[in-house]
Amino acid sequence: MESCYFTVTKPSSSSSTILNFQGVSSFGGRSSQKSLGAPSYLSWPLSRPEKKHQNFVYRQKTFKGAILAEAGKQGWDFGRFIKTLYFFNGPPSPAKFFESLIEKLTGPSPSKPVNSMDSSGITLVTGATGGVGRRVVDVLRNKKLSVRVLVRNEEKARRMLGEDVDLALITAEKPHYALQLTLPVVGDVTKASTLLPEYFKGVTSVINAVSVIVGPKEGDTPDREKYSQGIKFFEPEIKGDSPEMVEYIGMKNLINAVKENVGLRTGKLLFGYEGNSFKELPWGALDDVVMGGVSQSTFQIDLTGGENGGPTGLFKGIVTTANNGGFASIRTKNFSEPEDLSAYDGLELRLKGDGRRYKLIVRTSSDWDTVGYTSIFDTVEGWQSVRLPFSSLRPIFRARTVLDASPFDPSQITSLQLMFSKFESDGKLNPTFKEGPFELPVSCIRAYLKDPITPRFVHVSSAGVTRPERPGIDLSKQPPAVRLNKELGFILTFKLKGEDEIRESGIPYTIVRPCALTEEPAGADLIFDQGDNITGKISREEVARICVAALKSPYACDKTFEVKSVIPFSEPYTVDPENPPPEKDYNEYFKTLKDGITGKESLEKTPISV
Repeated sequence: MESCYFTVTKPSSSSSTILNFQGVSSFGGRSSQKSLGAPSYLSWPLSRPEKKHQNFVYRQKTFKGAILAEAGKQGWDFGRFIKTLYFFNGPPSPAKFFESLIEKLTGPSPSKPVNSMDSSGITLVTGATGGVGRRVVDVLRNKKLSVRVLVRNEEKARRMLGEDVDLALITAEKPHYALQLTLPVVGDVTKASTLLPEYFKGVTSVINAVSVIVGPKEGDTPDREKYSQGIKFFEPEIKGDSPEMVEYIGMKNLINAVKENVGLRTGKLLFGYEGNSFKELPWGALDDVVMGGVSQSTFQIDLTGGENGGPTGLFKGIVTTANNGGFASIRTKNFSEPEDLSAYDGLELRLKGDGRRYKLIVRTSSDWDTVGYTSIFDTVEGWQSVRLPFSSLRPIFRARTVLDASPFDPSQITSLQLMFSKFESDGKLNPTFKEGPFELPVSCIRAYLKDPITPRFVHVSSAGVTRPERPGIDLSKQPPAVRLNKELGFILTFKLKGEDEIRESGIPYTIVRPCALTEEPAGADLIFDQGDNITGKISREEVARICVAALKSPYACDKTFEVKSVIPFSEPYTVDPENPPPEKDYNEYFKTLKDGITGKESLEKTPISV
């Protein structure tokens, strides 16, 4: 049987510069081709070049190549088939083969114990043994929401929160996982080296109630009753780590630890160009050669073919139905670690369409031949963004819907695939399919957050953070923390710096600045304000409810605000258990908030060294 070698040449007017990926189009022994400053070209070796060639016309384009002199059939390249398998699966392994064979003969392996750290959609509560933090945990539990806590003292956490709480305890000592909620993982936000990524697996939102510890100089009870009551004044001092370590450095460490999990406003780049940086993926051709066809494709980097003359990825090839084929695709090798995109809502492709219909296939298993979660999308001519929600992905195996497939798990993404095919699924055909050459420039693929975006990081700060050195302020009328900012290690100064870290992180956030915290019950009418001007008191229970409500409200996203109750300091607030106040709709308060108001505006008018 003779085999063939195609060379496709664009018109000489084209001046695009093409850079082939190493190993992607290496099926004929040519591993990495570079054509810099020359006309674009693409070579598809089917096995090895032959001396005898003949011309043939294909869709009004002339190609030169050797073809099989057999009526109605083209030569299938077994060598390219083997190299395709090799690229994606690595060298053949007899041990893996027999292991796979035994698994298929004996049936599925028994299910493994579930690690509580691996579940998705978890809200992480930091500072969970504090006055606000433990109440946040209670509110989340009462709403049947998944919660994990980050604390430093396991004994204290168990005593306050119960034995069944999912603990992520952090110290500098050797960490270990918590299975079945009994063996805690241990750690500390002031020590970045202890915040290992696996501790935050499945976390999609954070409520941060970590705060430097302040207590009366004269001492306090074991449960900090003097400090917690919030009404009577005691001369304060810092206990334990400094405000700089907790409020500023600790905040930076925490943000760095969770931002890959909770999601960024601009999304997460998986492939392509972002500014001057490039995120690469190992793409390889996966065409109908695996089923006897002769379609061909490759993936390249076109250094000048993108928008505004910039670089772009380029999925291109020739598709034909010869030998009962009809599809061409590119697929990534399995990621070294599954990509966790559980904080996001889908994948967005920036591409230059050609009016055809394509498929994106996402896999959540490292197995070679397995279900692919598939979304079909149409393109129009020109550059466009195509958003494919995870909810649109359907489980497909060999062009058939798998009705009993497991739900798509965005925390376990192992590979991506782009395909142009004659076939859709379940017997349907692609109405835009045409045999012949095709090109699909793809400049980037990213995970995205759908609109309206809700907060992913809710932080409990403090009213007064912008006031210590505000021009013209009467300190005698300010709370103790403002008057004693310097004596308390610049506590409010570093709280403000911590806030700034959140605002600059790219994580959708809410910053709650409560006035003086009390042990009174929730239920009083509230005042929300912005600009850092109000004083007063508010229940810790109320603050906890506000934090949890903020996670679900787009009106709270990227807002900073102060909050207090309408009850004066001099009046205690109580609730009749037989006639409790109605639950609040905190959205009505959030709707009044405006973007960009932090109280720093007054500082920026008169620059002050902080």
